[in-house]
Amino acid sequence: MPRRLSRIVQIGDTPLGGHHPIRIQSMTTTDTMDTLATVEQSIRMIEAGCEYVRITAPSINEARNLENIKIELRKRGYTTPLVADIHFTPNAAEFAARVVEKVRINPGNYFDKKKFEQIEYTDAEYADEIDRISKRFLPLVGICKEYGTAMRIGTNHGSLSDRIMSRYGDTPMGMVESALEFLRICRSENYHQIVLSMKSSNPQVMVQAYRLLVQRMDEEGMDYPLHIGVTEAGEGMDGRIKSAVGIGTLLADGLGDTVRVSLTEDPEFELPVARELVDNYVPISIGIGIRSGKALEEVNYKLDAGNLDSSIVSLPSSILSYSRRQTQETTNIGSSNVPRVVADLSHLPEITEFDLKQVGHIYDPMLDKWHMTDQGCDFIFCGKNLPAFMLPNGLKAIVDAEVWVSLDTKENCFPLWDENKYQAQSNHPKLNFVSTNSLTPLNAFPKKDSTVVFVLGLSPEETLKQRRKFFQLVDETGLHNSVIIKTRYPELDSTNDKLVLQSSTDLGSLLIDGMGDGVWIAAPKASLSLVNQFAFGTLQACRLRISKTEYISCPSCGRTLFDLQETTALIRKRTEHLKGVKIGIMGCIVNGPGEMADADYGYVGSGPGKITLYKGKEVMKRSVPSGNAVDELISLIAADGNWVEPQLA
Repeated sequence: MPRRLSRIVQIGDTPLGGHHPIRIQSMTTTDTMDTLATVEQSIRMIEAGCEYVRITAPSINEARNLENIKIELRKRGYTTPLVADIHFTPNAAEFAARVVEKVRINPGNYFDKKKFEQIEYTDAEYADEIDRISKRFLPLVGICKEYGTAMRIGTNHGSLSDRIMSRYGDTPMGMVESALEFLRICRSENYHQIVLSMKSSNPQVMVQAYRLLVQRMDEEGMDYPLHIGVTEAGEGMDGRIKSAVGIGTLLADGLGDTVRVSLTEDPEFELPVARELVDNYVPISIGIGIRSGKALEEVNYKLDAGNLDSSIVSLPSSILSYSRRQTQETTNIGSSNVPRVVADLSHLPEITEFDLKQVGHIYDPMLDKWHMTDQGCDFIFCGKNLPAFMLPNGLKAIVDAEVWVSLDTKENCFPLWDENKYQAQSNHPKLNFVSTNSLTPLNAFPKKDSTVVFVLGLSPEETLKQRRKFFQLVDETGLHNSVIIKTRYPELDSTNDKLVLQSSTDLGSLLIDGMGDGVWIAAPKASLSLVNQFAFGTLQACRLRISKTEYISCPSCGRTLFDLQETTALIRKRTEHLKGVKIGIMGCIVNGPGEMADADYGYVGSGPGKITLYKGKEVMKRSVPSGNAVDELISLIAADGNWVEPQLA
């Protein structure tokens, strides 16, 4: 997609926006008062590719120490711009703005303390609130103008003020309005060195909020650059999948001027992930798409409510709110069924019981029974080689059509037809997979053939626009058939992040807009088990099929009151069998009840060695000693009726 052209914001000697490259950034996790530790970590981040270093300043003392950190970094020859991260302390922001190149404020808690109160405002009372904000905010705007300091107005889904929540609710619209209130104050003072962000741990909410923000800015004649990221994405594979679905989708839309991947890992590990996303899914400044190798024009474009490109009149679903494309049901695919997962085993010379174990179907020879895990695939594609044994209940095979035609027994086995040969052969009476691509003319398919499920094969050369166009054409042709999205990565293995990031973005950028009734990843050089996990993980990140526990864990910073990586690993070890339960793990109260608004239970640092436990947004236990806190969390889950023993899960 063409990249949205924003205004240029000068941040130190590294400008942002316009035709400049998309910048990569991260945030330190050290105590900001520990100058040397913060400097050393900043250097590791810079050498890993960090172009802006963000450092928390929770009080005036940390804000003052930013000067010492900056002096030491400059003494060592590092000129990377520094960003002060501010939440509840305007005085810290006002001091930091005189020292660093950029300050980040969160409009949801910059002046307001979140009490989760529903308040009915008249228009006059709401205007008075805006006036109160303006008076408190203007000093910072003035300092930023005087010192040439840039500002990020960074809205977080979980920390919307009670004022915004009361009028707009916990919605993307509320997130956008929260930022626009502060942005309009800046514009009234002719201050425009501004970057905006709309972060959420839910990629679906995050994507909708950024799109809505761009639409609203376009309506008001604004062109400010975007900082994009999925907040509290978590660790490991899950964190990478969530980030790829959210960030990758927006980059594929042409949105984004700087990226931060928020992983519960050391910050230097975030940067290669962010770089991989940027390099693979957007045109770089000279106009070359890395994956396709084709020249892409980098121009401004309009983001309208119903479309992303002038060549698309409408989409199956609005880009500003989620709705799944309406399809007919074919056996267990489409309509209200969860999206299905196809595991590709066609590259194997022989399919064994061990291979099925890798995709979630486990054979117990002692009992002569099969067990299907929560991440058991629904279909296996065998190509030309069916297994020599009977498949377990709940698992069905897909084979090449010419093989299927010659089978004596066709029970639980379905054909994959080439689009050009489907009507020339005898088909299955219930389910036929038809391989196609985004440029296929579909007029030849009979509109009433409810046995057909399309398998849309994606290629790196296709744009997201072309892929979306396919779904539009299916519906315009009068077909209501389901579509399985198939991605192929013949050269990628699972030894690095490339495969998980590419597959999550390729699939997620369609799924998150309600397009697709199943996923199929073909990666013959990769681990079957990991590829299967990537497929289920992407569906979970899109909130379409829940197959495991979800963790909303912050990436840590200088405010963190315990070892987040160690604690997250411990909680995961004890609770990862609780399918569908969402657990928030937050290092401090700033990222506490608000940021984990989407979680069922919360584990939040509230003081040295002390943990506060939440159920939703409600405090259940305060000042729990950290040594007992995981056990107390499990007791809380059990008291709520949501605990099962691991061996019974």
